[in-house]
Amino acid sequence: MEISFIIIAALFAIWLTPFLVVATSDRTSGSEKLAWLLGMFFISWFAWIFYILLAPLKQREYERV
Repeated sequence: MEISFIIIAALFAIWLTPFLVVATSDRTSGSEKLAWLLGMFFISWFAWIFYILLAPLKQREYERV
């Protein structure tokens, strides 16, 4: 019983990790971050892979040169 709880907790931590990475990231903010989090929730890890490859979708005003 204890081992199964540890396995379930470890799997939950692995599943939760991408959400924490996106939520604490500075690459996006506001509604764009919310859209990525919702996409990850409904589409799963594929959205996280797209986040790593594509975010941010547009540059912030102060980053434009």
